[in-house]
Amino acid sequence: LVAADVYRPAAIEQLKTLGARTETEVFSLGTELPPEQIAREGLDYARQNGFETVIVDTAGRQVIDSNLMDELKRVKKAVSAEETLLVVDAMTGQEAANLAQEFNDQVGITGAVLTKLDGDTRGGAALSVQQISGKPIKFIGVGETVEKLELFYPERMASRILGMGDVLSFVEKAQDAVEQKEAAEMTRKMMQAEFDFDDFLKQSSMISKMGSLSNMMKMLPGMGNINEAQFANAESKMKLSTSLIQSMTKAERGRPELLISDRSARSRLARIAKGAGRSVADANTLMSEFQRMRTMMARMSRTMVGNAAAAGGMDPMTGMAGGDGQAMMPQAGMGGNRTARRKASKKKGKSAAPKKGFGR
Repeated sequence: LVAADVYRPAAIEQLKTLGARTETEVFSLGTELPPEQIAREGLDYARQNGFETVIVDTAGRQVIDSNLMDELKRVKKAVSAEETLLVVDAMTGQEAANLAQEFNDQVGITGAVLTKLDGDTRGGAALSVQQISGKPIKFIGVGETVEKLELFYPERMASRILGMGDVLSFVEKAQDAVEQKEAAEMTRKMMQAEFDFDDFLKQSSMISKMGSLSNMMKMLPGMGNINEAQFANAESKMKLSTSLIQSMTKAERGRPELLISDRSARSRLARIAKGAGRSVADANTLMSEFQRMRTMMARMSRTMVGNAAAAGGMDPMTGMAGGDGQAMMPQAGMGGNRTARRKASKKKGKSAAPKKGFGR
């Protein structure tokens, strides 16, 4: 990373912090030298030390300024950049598209990065940037950290704008956040109603890796009409539940019955609530919701697996037929879709009759 923003206060320090977080070296010569000289010397340093990729961070521009535009042209010429990306704020709407067009006309860009798509906007500006400037959007930012920088897929953005969710991005985030073996074990526990508080914490951690609950739910079809206040309330409840669970002992997290049906349940809940700085009523509410959730998960998982079996052995968690996915299919006597199993059994007993279709 080459620190060529010599105007904004603390820009270089901010870039160094980012470099430390991502284990990326930052080249800086302070704020006294011209940006094009810093960029040129940064490129020379990268070549001498075997770096394959150089990103030059230049000063941001809120408005079109001829002096800054000329400076940007000099920086671009000094390094012969293969990519010139303009970072635009999605919240500015149509202005983002106009800015992209102006930069493309004066400097020449190869693409844009659209940020703040985690806000109230659904990204309608994205379509305008592409249409007006004629340059593609290559990345979108849905948060403050590097992990929230994503590749841009036009069809997925169109789906979000129409309120139809973005299931593919949701699945990709889930695959990044949880290992397949862990998902299989979680499914087994759900099916057999063995889901415990440790599993709850794992799921909370997985949601955190995927982003906020709000961003995650917005990727699902039909969730676009839920307002931010409702999402905030759900996240607040999740934090409350997490604080109570973290106040439990290891045995209590692994054996929920100690807090539900054991003789010592009442005193245990009182201790847990006190340790978490919550009320006993909060602890009792958590127990009730946990029991309902565990029962509902068991029913849903068995139905999903039963339907998958009827469809030809498809693993509902991985979307893969056969292989490791077959280990997640219910064994005899484990429940599942009874009707589907009976139909499958009848089909096996019948001899294969000649098919009567077109051309037969």
